Amino acid sequence: MTTPAGSGTGYGSVSWWGLSPALDLQAESPPVDPDSQSKTERKVPELDALLLGSVDGRHLLRTLARAALWPLRSFNFYVLENNLEAVARHMLIFSLALEEPEKMGLQERSETFLELWGNALLRPSVAAFLRAQASHLANLVLEPDRLEEQLPWLSLRLLKFRERDALEAVFRFWSGGEKGPEVFPMSRLWDSRLRHYLGSRYDARRGVADWDLRMKLHDRGAQVIHIQEFRRWRDTGVAFELRDLSAYHVPNRTLASGRLLSHRGERVAARGYWGDIATGPFMAFGIEADDQSLLRTRNGQPVKTASEITQHNVTELFQEVAAWRGPRAIQGNVEETESPEPDVPAQEPFTIHFLPLDSSQTLHHKTCYQGRFQLLYVSCGMVHLLSPELGACVAPGGNLVVELARYLVDLRPKELKAFSDRVVEIARVAGFAPHTATKPSETFARFYKLGDSTPDGGDSAVESTRAPLPESISPPQADQAPSLEAMSPPLADLASPLETMCPPQANQVPPLEAMSPSKADQIPPLEAMSPPQAKLVLPVEAISLPQADLASPPEVISPLQEAMATSSVNAPPKHVT
Repeated sequence: MTTPAGSGTGYGSVSWWGLSPALDLQAESPPVDPDSQSKTERKVPELDALLLGSVDGRHLLRTLARAALWPLRSFNFYVLENNLEAVARHMLIFSLALEEPEKMGLQERSETFLELWGNALLRPSVAAFLRAQASHLANLVLEPDRLEEQLPWLSLRLLKFRERDALEAVFRFWSGGEKGPEVFPMSRLWDSRLRHYLGSRYDARRGVADWDLRMKLHDRGAQVIHIQEFRRWRDTGVAFELRDLSAYHVPNRTLASGRLLSHRGERVAARGYWGDIATGPFMAFGIEADDQSLLRTRNGQPVKTASEITQHNVTELFQEVAAWRGPRAIQGNVEETESPEPDVPAQEPFTIHFLPLDSSQTLHHKTCYQGRFQLLYVSCGMVHLLSPELGACVAPGGNLVVELARYLVDLRPKELKAFSDRVVEIARVAGFAPHTATKPSETFARFYKLGDSTPDGGDSAVESTRAPLPESISPPQADQAPSLEAMSPPLADLASPLETMCPPQANQVPPLEAMSPSKADQIPPLEAMSPPQAKLVLPVEAISLPQADLASPPEVISPLQEAMATSSVNAPPKHVT
């Protein structure tokens, strides 16, 4: 039997966590122009950033946590995802991260975050918190005024009405609108995905996990991931064991999503787990740390595991964000103006705007977005959306950061190099030039926008567009040691609306003949498949399908999909057991 391992199917059609370290977006953006700042001397300068496929909000949390080390600035984050479940997880994560300390302590918040974010199974207490918080968010989604009052940092006004309705349905499902663990049998779904991914190597899955970790992830810079925690996650989906493993038995409904599958000749909607089963949620916060003592080794072995480093980093992020939001909350420009009115609440220093799922190729039609963003971030699973139209939304001299595929274990060095070259080509067509003054990275590719604002159009502009860190700040670890970023799932079955996945003809990657399905097999927008209250879902374990039916790729093949299509089966040697 031919095993699909090595073909990229381990990453599913939906990404739930980032597969690269968190970035400080202020360090990636151009510095504040002193001339423009003097013209608006009574107004706090703003950073407008557009993020495609940031998935779990780690870049936003890192940026807010480091904001106290930079000059005063407000943030407008515009987030574009390819499914509404990812939007719902963004809202859940930030509502938890920004919870009042009086309601939930720092340690409890960080532990709850780790379980909801990266574990397939939850403790009963965390599951109860999820149900209560999801019910609260479901009531807020359809009431913009109440939402703005209770969550002033969040804006859903740009979403379409049908997307808001589908978003409410997602929260209703999380809150237990459909009772019983049989609605989402996570353990069976995980095992089913694992069996399909490993094929004939399923019985040797421990050896496969050992090979993928030691010969791939460790060689690419993730040496702190311990074999025991990696095996446990591969077997059960529990990445962060903060209590006894027997305490984790409630399915994590935030990892559920829908897909259309072929069943007895008909297309049916199936709810299941379609996320990552190959790499794990250790890359985002677990392989780098500001405190270098966490990364030290003894007898060639790391002293701390990736889980311990992740818990430390998340706790530190939450603590820094809470400290920054307190004294540095923006009330106009408090430092230079008179004291604000006592009855006027402090304005949040940042706002997260969620964009419609199919808006990547239409943003430039609105004058308010033309040349607006100083920073554009694109995950490796969304590179196919990078186009001249999207580039028109970036200000001249603005920066572009593209996540590369360093930690995708199914890709060999040849495919990784081909993907990186394709990213450079697409960025050039979109109107960007590579940064030559920055240290080369295997994790992120960095570019700047060409335009009249770049002096003489030469590479000398590169140095002026990189934001230097204050002297008191050491450069982020991601800028020194390459590591991959939060990606939107890098799978051949990305399930975003097809109209958003069609870049201009000049940028299109020619579809592979074997991967060009008919119109009837195309994947519809995920908001149409968000878990509704109706009985539209067929249990996925009841569907026995060939691989072609499990992953019906879209007509347009993204660069990452193209790299995976050329990757041959990458099985370990026969002596591995």
